[in-house]
Amino acid sequence: MPIEDRAGAWQERARAFGSVAAEYAALRPTYPAETVAFLVGGSAEQPSPPRRILDVGAGTGLLTELLVADGHEVVAVDPAQAMLEQLALRLPQVVTAVAPAEALPLPDGDVDLVTAAQAAHWFDPEPAAAEMARVLRPGGSVGLLWSLRDDRAPWVAALSAILAAENVERFRPHGVADAFARELGFAVETTESVFVQEATPEDVVAGFGTRSYAAAMTDERRAAFLDEIRELISTHPDTREREVVGLPHVVSAFRLSPRRA
Repeated sequence: MPIEDRAGAWQERARAFGSVAAEYAALRPTYPAETVAFLVGGSAEQPSPPRRILDVGAGTGLLTELLVADGHEVVAVDPAQAMLEQLALRLPQVVTAVAPAEALPLPDGDVDLVTAAQAAHWFDPEPAAAEMARVLRPGGSVGLLWSLRDDRAPWVAALSAILAAENVERFRPHGVADAFARELGFAVETTESVFVQEATPEDVVAGFGTRSYAAAMTDERRAAFLDEIRELISTHPDTREREVVGLPHVVSAFRLSPRRA
């Protein structure tokens, strides 16, 4: 996508997510602790020492919060002011800035790690990778993370059919991570896990209202779209008459690091 089109996509993203920022903060699932440890170069058994981290496309701070809890110093950037306002409510100690990945507001060599959760598919790999390389200290790394619904569950496959009818585009996390690794000249390590978000049926429905494609719909179309999901949950054998629904996700994490000589 040309850079001017990507800039337009950023603006559209900022408007869409900004309109549902509070709901996004309340309803989106968190990430497994072991996945976060992997991103920063540690493990559950041997955590990474404190690092200075730039969280790009930080949104309401779902990943930022976990990084801070692990003792890291985090700067959070996002193109949507409303999203960062939600982040600040939970994490007032975190420095934030409104900015896209292609124009990071940090000096050269300022951070040990750049992270992006549920966000890097919005970035233009060439200029965003150049900015990441610029702000990284020597030997620094990039951590990319996505949590996507797991279609291996029959009811989630039926949910995906509803989304497909709305022409909701799915992307390949491996493809996005590989594009950034090529631009950076870095090696890629990856890990994958399954995480089940447990929520009431209505919270599951409302969570899909925070997706960018739903936020961009007219009020009438969004209501009809969410009613389709509500009907599926109330009638599918795996979810009907349940007070709590398990929505499984495949969590894919990628650690991009300089190649060893």
